[in-house]
Amino acid sequence: MNLFSKLQQRAELGDPIRVGMIGAGKFGTMFLAQVLRHAGIHMVGIVDLNPATAKSNLALVGWPAERYAASSLDAACAEGSTHVGDDWRALVDHPRVDIVIECTGNPIAAVAHALAAFEQGKNVINVTVEADAFCGPGLAARARDAGVIYSMAYGDQPALACDLVDWARTCGFEAVAAGRGHKWLPEYRHSTPDTVWDHWGLTAEQAERGRLNPKMFNAFLDGSKPAIECAAIANATGLDVPDDGLSYPPGSIDDIPSLMRPRAEGGELQRAGLVEVISCVTRDGAPIPYDIRKGVWVCIEADTDYLKNCFEEYKVVTDPSGRYMAAYKRWHMIGLELAVSVANVGLRGEATGAATGFRADVAAIAKRDLAAGEMLDGEGGFTVSGGLRPASVSVANGYLPLGLAHNLKLTRPVADGLPITWDDVDADTRSAAYHLRQEMAVS
Repeated sequence: MNLFSKLQQRAELGDPIRVGMIGAGKFGTMFLAQVLRHAGIHMVGIVDLNPATAKSNLALVGWPAERYAASSLDAACAEGSTHVGDDWRALVDHPRVDIVIECTGNPIAAVAHALAAFEQGKNVINVTVEADAFCGPGLAARARDAGVIYSMAYGDQPALACDLVDWARTCGFEAVAAGRGHKWLPEYRHSTPDTVWDHWGLTAEQAERGRLNPKMFNAFLDGSKPAIECAAIANATGLDVPDDGLSYPPGSIDDIPSLMRPRAEGGELQRAGLVEVISCVTRDGAPIPYDIRKGVWVCIEADTDYLKNCFEEYKVVTDPSGRYMAAYKRWHMIGLELAVSVANVGLRGEATGAATGFRADVAAIAKRDLAAGEMLDGEGGFTVSGGLRPASVSVANGYLPLGLAHNLKLTRPVADGLPITWDDVDADTRSAAYHLRQEMAVS
């Protein structure tokens, strides 16, 4: 509860937390809008495939041009300014960088960047949750071996959900279920970048104004991102995954205690101890008031009469039995909240969420009937969506992880709605991500 004062102390000492960021897209730009306000954090360098875009985004959020005019990383350290370039390896290798923020959104590149940072003794905050969904347990293990910290990014829903689960358990409660909200109808699974804004609730003009990536936003809409983020939550908290994947029960915030209890007690859960997603629209598409679409929640149980009575005495909203209640954050602010991770890692040596086991996986599911010879285009695209599965099921059946379903050619047809397997593709075995995932599958 004293992170801000600790950041102020670091500023007063002239010893800020020194960070470098790879990727300056939407999430990264949101963080850049806030990091200017923290003298206790020094953005030493930003690298992007297109440095001109990074500079444009810096200007967009109000950075004075002189703040990012450093000719080199060494100059940036000496001047207290920021270098912008395209050499991620130089950033990762630089001795003055304490924390690497991986912000590319490219899961295969993100694994390579994180592993290289570990080798250089750098802590990593991984914004690219797509990489965490299929390699998080392996990345966490590699970080431990290197004696550094690997962390999910606060501001994204997985880290916020982990925070709520930790709160519940620290208070002495069982986490009956946890997850996030979403706008979900079954037909959204077939959405593409061409249809996303119609379903999302934005005009094309609004999307262009915000420099929003239709493929990235479609990954949320078609169920890929909810599956990815629930996999990260499960692997970090020890919660399990529904056997048949997410069911997206619709409800308001006040409905969560009733929905997120076991079916034997009138709820929607197969059993206690699962991740799930609450939809903000009814099955016929009607909006539900007081929704949790942009937030996260944890459902807890009063397992004694005394606790149940406490809920009643303090007017807690519960299910009809009075035993289940939900705590929640209705909003997540994405990159605007990332300084919480930077401060936790840099000041306390603590991750804001990291995998503790391999319990959940996200399989690539055919979005339509796919023909042999077609190229898979990854999450949010035209060919596949993500389906959450228990890791044991995914590995045993040879399902292709969504995070590796990029630019792979199908060797045989796959019907709409079926998981794609390793046997269905001409796999690229060259990447560090592929090899780390294979290590996880056999461990």
